[in-house]
Amino acid sequence: MWWLYFWVGLATAGLFVLAVAALRVFVAAQELARQVAAGSEALARAGERLQQAAGPLAGRGGEISRR
Repeated sequence: MWWLYFWVGLATAGLFVLAVAALRVFVAAQELARQVAAGSEALARAGERLQQAAGPLAGRGGEISRR
């Protein structure tokens, strides 16, 4: 009979370990999602700055090729 208690306790401990691991994975996935969002926002801002900087340069480049 004590084997039954042993196996039930072992299974419960295993489920607890799996729950802790799943919680850690969930928290890590949320942190990764926040970092990806921050990175994509930074890339979008850099792309906008690049477009603003390239506009006048492209206009001057057209003038140079017409001479």
